[in-house]
Amino acid sequence: MTAGCLNRAHGSDPAPALETWLSRQTNVHTWSAEVIQTRTLKSLLRPLTATGRVWYAAPHQFRWELGDPPQTIAVRQSERMVVIYPRLKRAELFPLDTASPGPWRDALALLEAGFPRSRSELESRFRLLDTIATQDLHILCLQPRSASARRLMPLIRVGFGPTDYQLRFTEIQFADGSSMRNDFRQIQVNPTLSDNLFEPRLEPDWEVVRPKSK
Repeated sequence: MTAGCLNRAHGSDPAPALETWLSRQTNVHTWSAEVIQTRTLKSLLRPLTATGRVWYAAPHQFRWELGDPPQTIAVRQSERMVVIYPRLKRAELFPLDTASPGPWRDALALLEAGFPRSRSELESRFRLLDTIATQDLHILCLQPRSASARRLMPLIRVGFGPTDYQLRFTEIQFADGSSMRNDFRQIQVNPTLSDNLFEPRLEPDWEVVRPKSK
């Protein structure tokens, strides 16, 4: 049994809640929320926390900002990810057909796990290990089907509300025992988003680099 999850044989039947949650996803075209990100590392006594905001547009665009004012901005576009450090006047461009930067690759995996468009899409990328049903949450325990992803992050948890079926949190458990969790609040479903939200402006005097994939 994977740590942090119940054995499905002793849990509730996931089918009704899971199917309802998946059916609701087809009605989510845009989404935004405040986020509290917590990273737990074995080398640190206390978790690292940061606050920010995330925006999503189906099927695969997102913008993630951490800090106020934002210290880091990550934007997933159709063919690349752009990571911006405004205070450093620096931007990094990562084609999506190569390895994305570590923490933002992880954030991308979390966000995509939270917005599957169908059960077949969910199961094409993840194996459902277990479910947890509480009064406040339904939690899915997922394992990446990709062997390379599984070596890095053997468990992803997704939590959604039992009545509104809104995404409440996503969490990665890493192979080294560390974790990254995002808790969402002030959620807006299908808000009107600015046309340039996913087209960040890179100022002429900024350093723009294209790191090599490892």
